[in-house]
Amino acid sequence: MISSLLNILWVVLGGLVMALGWWLAGLLCAITTVGLPWARSCVVIGRFSLWPFGYEAVNRLEHSGRRDLGTGPLGLIGNVIWFLVAGWWLAIGHLSSALACFLTIVGIPFGIQHLKLALIALAPVGMTVIPIKRV
Repeated sequence: MISSLLNILWVVLGGLVMALGWWLAGLLCAITTVGLPWARSCVVIGRFSLWPFGYEAVNRLEHSGRRDLGTGPLGLIGNVIWFLVAGWWLAIGHLSSALACFLTIVGIPFGIQHLKLALIALAPVGMTVIPIKRV
């Protein structure tokens, strides 16, 4: 219930803008042959950026215990390429959104979420989005 309320406020107060930024990056990746491996990740993280409360991004290796292309040396290379091409400007968008959110007390949880998304924007390869387990 609280997650849904926070997500609605998030969308209204700026989450939509950053989700559109992720989807634009995904579209640009999809129209290039070289960027195609990152396009799906942009869509998934864009959806996470639109509706983040109740979900978390975790390292796939730690979550599943299995190695794949994104969790090994190729993942590191993919993250370096991503950072140089698109990651830095998405991170700047999330950081500036976080600063705007931190101007009010009500915006603090949203600013914290933007900081988490900024870290994901820097190195998304090897990450997965999962629901937060409730106890």
